[in-house]
Amino acid sequence: MTAATQREPAPRPVTTLSAGDARRIALRAQGLLGAPDRRRVTAARSTSARGGAGRRDGVRGVLRRLGAVQLDTISVLARSHELVPYARLGPVGRTAVETAYWSPGRRDGAPARPHTFEYWSHAACILPIEEWPLFAFRRRARRAKGHRWHHLQDSARSCAAVLDRLRSEGPLTTTELGGGRKGGEWWDWSETKIAVEWLLDTGEVVCTERRAWKRVYDLAERAVPAPLLHDDLDDTACIRRLVAQAGAALGVATRADLADYHRLRREQVDAVLPDTGLVPVAVEGWTGPAWADPAALDTPPRGRHRTTLLSPFDSLIWDRPRTERIFGFTHRLEAYVPKPQRIHGYFAMPLLAGGKLVGRVDPAREGRTLVARQLSLQGPKAVRPMAEALREAASWVGCDDIRVERCDDPHLAAALRTELTRTGDPAPAADHASGQGSPA
Repeated sequence: MTAATQREPAPRPVTTLSAGDARRIALRAQGLLGAPDRRRVTAARSTSARGGAGRRDGVRGVLRRLGAVQLDTISVLARSHELVPYARLGPVGRTAVETAYWSPGRRDGAPARPHTFEYWSHAACILPIEEWPLFAFRRRARRAKGHRWHHLQDSARSCAAVLDRLRSEGPLTTTELGGGRKGGEWWDWSETKIAVEWLLDTGEVVCTERRAWKRVYDLAERAVPAPLLHDDLDDTACIRRLVAQAGAALGVATRADLADYHRLRREQVDAVLPDTGLVPVAVEGWTGPAWADPAALDTPPRGRHRTTLLSPFDSLIWDRPRTERIFGFTHRLEAYVPKPQRIHGYFAMPLLAGGKLVGRVDPAREGRTLVARQLSLQGPKAVRPMAEALREAASWVGCDDIRVERCDDPHLAAALRTELTRTGDPAPAADHASGQGSPA
């Protein structure tokens, strides 16, 4: 018998959600419905650029709400971990974003402790430090396997050497430890790099900072607060809490959605679902059962929608089947697709407006010009939101001009160029949700 035939029947749903309600619940759970008024955020920009405490709390609040923010090497407008809080908070200063993630905090005169750590969740992610115990199951699995991608020639000696350096010298990058590569391709790691990454995988070493995009490694015993520095939770408890966290961050989700959020196996999700507190629901148009965070069902999803460009690695859309199911929008990252085969461009960013995905743009920067290298819009109503999103993004990254190069509809391209010549106008009335909301 397959796992699917052995699975117990889905429990009876407590309610049925319309497709529109499910979409709005997902947006609110991700912090994109009821988001701050962009005009107030813009007015506070000078404070945020200096790293004001309120904006740091905003970025940290986004991280706690999402539970994970994915890291990636690609930087177009900015790196993805910067784009995620920007999408929710508006043009918070980029220095303030980095400070919010990586700067340690003090309480009541206690030693500085990190707010975050980097580990393997959906991918390489920034995680709230409070989640350290929840990944004990993954650290144990790595130890049991004995390696990740590379094998150490002398594991005991190499790991001991790294730990001795960190213990005596404090936090260090791979370069400071002696270098990451043997001299060949990027995956041809040195013995020191293999060792420190293995220690990161298994929890003896932790990364609580990126410096010039390099991981800074420290001893877990020194960096992780003592109440959190343990692997006491068994695998079931870890997975149960991670599934519950994913359910809260998604609002409403299928088994596959819940599994994908922290890259769990579906059978692991099945084993803990009844004990997570998530409740079974039906969603119109979705095949199969779904589960919702009960708090998300308590009040109708209302508030202001963000009009913004989204990183392809944003947790709202990083699960492509879920994105298509909720938004009717097919999207994939084409950065690793040969250029002649790309349809939408190297780093196409979907446009979120009015709670829907209504276009995409492949941006670039040339000096102080933001270039829309390739752009598509789902009809004339998407023109003004795209202009707003481009203007805000350009201002955020220090550009004072916008150039549209290619658009799949010449009439919409002309309308967009005209709209971009206007000064910024208030968001249209349709950019709000009332709970009875616009049609799905």
